[in-house]
Amino acid sequence: MKKGSKVKKVLAWTAGGTAFVLVAVGTAGYLYLKHLEGNVTATDVGDAAKSGFNKDEAFNILIIGTDKRTGKGNEGYGDKGSVGHADTNILLHVAKDRSNATALSIPRDLIVNVPDCPTVQPDHTTKVVPGSENVRFNTSLGQEGRDPGCTMRTVKSVTGIEPDHFMMVDFNAVKTLTSAVGGVDVCLKHAVNDEDSHLNLPTGKHKIQGEQALAFVRTRHSFGNHGDLDRIKVQQQFMGSLMRKMSSGDTLTSPTKLIKLAEAATKALTVDKGIRKVGTLKSIALELKKVPPKNITFLTVPVLDNPADGVVHKTVIVNPNTAPQVFDAIRNDVSFTEVKKKEKAAKDSQAARLKGPRSAPSEVRVRILNGGAESGSAQDTLQWLQNDKAVLKSENDGNAPAELARTTLEYAPDQAAQARELAALMGLPGSALKPGESVTNAQGLPTMTLTLGKDFKGAGVSLTAPAKAPTVDGKSTADKVECAS
Repeated sequence: MKKGSKVKKVLAWTAGGTAFVLVAVGTAGYLYLKHLEGNVTATDVGDAAKSGFNKDEAFNILIIGTDKRTGKGNEGYGDKGSVGHADTNILLHVAKDRSNATALSIPRDLIVNVPDCPTVQPDHTTKVVPGSENVRFNTSLGQEGRDPGCTMRTVKSVTGIEPDHFMMVDFNAVKTLTSAVGGVDVCLKHAVNDEDSHLNLPTGKHKIQGEQALAFVRTRHSFGNHGDLDRIKVQQQFMGSLMRKMSSGDTLTSPTKLIKLAEAATKALTVDKGIRKVGTLKSIALELKKVPPKNITFLTVPVLDNPADGVVHKTVIVNPNTAPQVFDAIRNDVSFTEVKKKEKAAKDSQAARLKGPRSAPSEVRVRILNGGAESGSAQDTLQWLQNDKAVLKSENDGNAPAELARTTLEYAPDQAAQARELAALMGLPGSALKPGESVTNAQGLPTMTLTLGKDFKGAGVSLTAPAKAPTVDGKSTADKVECAS
C-alpha cells in the first residue's frame, strides 16, 4: 500500500464478546474492500432491520457479543454447549448532526418480556418463535432458535428505541482485534488474580492483547461487587481505551496494522443483510468518524435488583423511575454531553412556529392519518382528542399514502392558530408543524392533516424532546482514561 493512499480511518468497538470495526478507503482500495465484504457473514432478520443506511439521519446499531465458544482456544469461556446467547449488548445511537453518540449497555441478566419473533429459516420460510415473559435478556438470542432480529425486537420492546441494524461477534473478536493493533492500554486500581477468567495482573497500567484481553473483559469476580453490572463498567473502560488506540497516529499511519485489523474484524463480524455491502459499511464508517470521542458517552440501562430474587440478587429489572428519561433522551436524539448544535438556526425557526395566538379546542379542525404508527393509533388519537380534549371537529381518515419517520401536522396560513393549539394539546415539537395547504374533507370543509409517524408513542404521549438529557450515574466518555476498580 503506497504512502499517501486514501485510507481514512478504522474505528473499533469492543466489549466482552463484542467488536465493531469498519474500514473506509478510497478508490485504490475498492478491490480489497470487496475482499473484506466476502469475510462478513450476513443474516436475514426480515423486517427487524432496515433495508439500507441513510447517512443524513440519526441511526441505531445494536452490537451483540455472544457467549458461543467458537474459535481456537475458547473452550474455557462461556457456557458449555451454549447456542450463543446475547452475552454483551450495546445499543449505539449516533446523532443526526454527528455531534455526539451514546453507547447504552443492556445487562444480560435484565428481566424482560421477549416478544414473538418471526425468524427466517434456511429454506427461506418464516417461523414464529413464541415469546417468553419474565426471562433474562440474554435469552433473546439463541434460545428456541431465536436470531439477532429477536434481540432487536426485544430492545425495542424494553426501551422504545428501534435498532436499525445489528452487528454480532463472538470471543475471537477481542483476541484478534487487540492483537492486530499491538495491544490495548488498561489500568487497574488493585491487583487481580481471577481463577475463573485466568486474569493475573498487578496494580497499575498494562498493555494487553489476545487471550489476556479476553480474560480482562470476561472477568467478573474481581471488580466492584463481583456482578455483571460492574463488569459492564470495566468493559466500557476497555472500549474507550480501544477507541483511543484505533484513532491514534500509531495505528492510522501503519498499513500493516490497518490490514490486520480489517481482516480480523470482518472475519469476526455478522451483520444484517441491509448493511452487508461494502459501500454501506464505508458510509457508516465515515459517519462514525465525524463524532468526537469526547462526545461519545457510555452508560448502562438504569436498573434495580429484582425483588423476585429475594436476598440473593442474581437478576435486575428496569428502574421505572429513571430509565424512561434515558430512553426518551436517546430516542429524541438528545446528547448526554455538552455539544454545539449544528442545527440551532433551524431549531429556532421550528420553535417560532409554536409562538403566537392559539384557537380554542372547539375550533380545531383536523383529519388524522396513520403513517407508520402502531395499528389503531389514528382511532385511539381521535377518541382521545374528542373525549379528553374537546377537539370535536376531528376525523380518522385511514392510512397515509406513505410511511413517515416523524409525525407531522400540515396546515394552511390561516390555520396557524389551530395548529399551535393542537401542537400544545398533543405535545408536538415545532419540527412537526409543516406550513402548506389545507385539504377539503368529505363535508367540503378545510381541515389540517395530522399524520402519525413511526415516532408516535400513543394518544396523549408528548413527542416533544427533552431540553437536556437526565443525569445518569456511572456514565463515562471515550476520551477519558479510567482505571478498573
